[in-house]
Amino acid sequence: MGTKDIAKKIAAAANDKKAKDILLLNMEGLSPVTDFYVICSAGNSTLVKAIADNIEDKLAEAGVHPTHKEGYADARWVLLDYGDVVAHVFLEEERDFYNLEQLWADAPSESFVENTDD
Repeated sequence: MGTKDIAKKIAAAANDKKAKDILLLNMEGLSPVTDFYVICSAGNSTLVKAIADNIEDKLAEAGVHPTHKEGYADARWVLLDYGDVVAHVFLEEERDFYNLEQLWADAPSESFVENTDD
């Protein structure tokens, strides 16, 4: 599974749990650390955890496991590091505060649109 496939799988898993404003940032050539960021937000900490849990579950089904996870206990900003793809699940106000989209404004971005052709 390629990095963009993993990013899309993360986005789809987040979408399954009603994540808002799902965005894929292509970090290739901009960051030596990762190829994609997947950024999404939720209205409350319970939903942040549910989204993060679903991402982990769906990727584990595909045999992909995070190398690092942080922020889960507070559930204000959960980071799931899959190596070449990093998922950021934010509370809406945390996302607004940290504004990764602006920080990485040079990165090509793409909003996640659910594929209904299945």
